Amino acid sequence: MPLVYACIAPHGGEIVPALAGDKLPKFMETRNGMKELAAEMREAKPDTIVIASPHNLRLHRHIGVITAENSTGKAMEGKREIKYRAKCDVGLAQKLVDAAEREGIPVVGATYGVYEGPLSDLAMDWGTLIPLWFFLRGSGLGSKIVIVTPSRGIPLSQNYRFGKVVASVAEADRKRVAFVASADQAHAHRKSGPYGYSPDAERYDKLVVDAIRRGRLDSIMSLKPAFVENAKPDSLWQMTMLAGAAAVVPMEGKLISYQAPTYYGMLCASYSRKR
Repeated sequence: MPLVYACIAPHGGEIVPALAGDKLPKFMETRNGMKELAAEMREAKPDTIVIASPHNLRLHRHIGVITAENSTGKAMEGKREIKYRAKCDVGLAQKLVDAAEREGIPVVGATYGVYEGPLSDLAMDWGTLIPLWFFLRGSGLGSKIVIVTPSRGIPLSQNYRFGKVVASVAEADRKRVAFVASADQAHAHRKSGPYGYSPDAERYDKLVVDAIRRGRLDSIMSLKPAFVENAKPDSLWQMTMLAGAAAVVPMEGKLISYQAPTYYGMLCASYSRKR
């Protein structure tokens, strides 16, 4: 079965009502965008969701693929907390590792504790949990997941090639597969934020929005490293994987929402197969 759906989804905890507190209205636009993505995900009915997160294993000059049977985690905002547990698609994860190795891509399969059973459980990061909270909780889908972790220590082209591997493996597999680029955008929109202010933050986010609207997501690969460092995004590497997947399976992008309610940008976009 094919790669049936893909999207760019933010992972700021405030988009979850249970975590938002008094910030609930401020994140309404992005929350509504996530609800729209969740509705499209339900319609796509994936057996497995491959989610690329920047906040799981940070491996030195290697892309990571989680091969544990389970992933469990929690997200917190102040004293507010949510928890989630998902079953992982170990078979598909191993196929991604094997295919990437054959292509010469630096990749590592990683588990925790034991290889099999309930103790094979690697911690779920917020970059994974927050999107899945919208996509799977109460959806009735029963989708398994594969967590992959992009690398900032290798050329962008390697992350792009891994995205091509994801699409190729999905096209050859018997499962319906969706790909999620879990991605918050530039983090330097406010002087009061933890990363300070840079005018490149607004420029970066505008370039991403324009790339989606023009159907040229791959254009983000040409951004200068110094410019990216100034903008401080959490998105470039995961979106590059999505661009690689779209090079194998032609997909049409749709911008659903964009806002920068605090110091970082948040963007929702969906990708459907071209007919």
